[in-house]
Amino acid sequence: MKYSVSCKLGYDIEEETVCFFNLQPSQFDRQVLLDEHLELEGGREIDRYTMGESGNRFFKVVAPPGKLLVQYRAEVDLDPLIGDPAGIGQVAPLDLPLDVLPHLNPSRFCQSDRLRAFAFRQFGEFPPGHQRVTAVCNWIHDNTDYIPGSSHGTTSAMDTIIDHAGVCRDFAHLGITLCRAMDIPARYVSAYAYRLDPPDFHAVFEAFLGGRWYLFDATRKAALDGLVRIGMGRDAAEVSFSSFFGKATAGEMEVSITSPGGGALGDLTTQAVSLSER
Repeated sequence: MKYSVSCKLGYDIEEETVCFFNLQPSQFDRQVLLDEHLELEGGREIDRYTMGESGNRFFKVVAPPGKLLVQYRAEVDLDPLIGDPAGIGQVAPLDLPLDVLPHLNPSRFCQSDRLRAFAFRQFGEFPPGHQRVTAVCNWIHDNTDYIPGSSHGTTSAMDTIIDHAGVCRDFAHLGITLCRAMDIPARYVSAYAYRLDPPDFHAVFEAFLGGRWYLFDATRKAALDGLVRIGMGRDAAEVSFSSFFGKATAGEMEVSITSPGGGALGDLTTQAVSLSER
């Protein structure tokens, strides 16, 4: 299925500022980049880099004082793998590939070592695998209010479980934390999300089950089979769409994803969805 993604970001620059952006979709077998265009006003691009392990794509901009406008658009062909959740089990730690082990450990926003007893008490009776992670998402959705502005850049999973409120970033962090607490590798994913209303950058998570990474969204606000992945990492600290070294104030922001063919329509899928190459 083909999707068109775009974003327009404006900033007020007070002094010369170095800016890093992670806005471009990743490229892999199930997500093929057909075309892309980047336009800058008020700054100059000086470098691009693709991280080897994650495939996250960054570009660096130097902006003088004044206005900076970043406009990006791309055409992407998405081919998600759809499977039966009932047949997807949990992988025992002994059988996990070594490259997924970092996603078992606590990280800045995901203090899984502090929620192990809670996680097994709350979800231990569910069948290990996709059904257990779905139970985690159901619990987060039912016990956490989605309230824009209710969290900030330092909000962690522990804060969210106490406050019972957050945005997509917080829902993803809590899902990751509870999975890792039960020995399920999990990682943070940023994406352009089809059918997200209002349109914005979206955060979901992936859990490593049955030998591959599967997508989960505890917010229930977007189509899992209509997610164009931008970046992935242990948590949001590794997947920020913009970072600045200098003085910059965010202004206008527009994010869009459309599909000429209608995209993922109907009810949000309850099937297992993977963009993973394995």
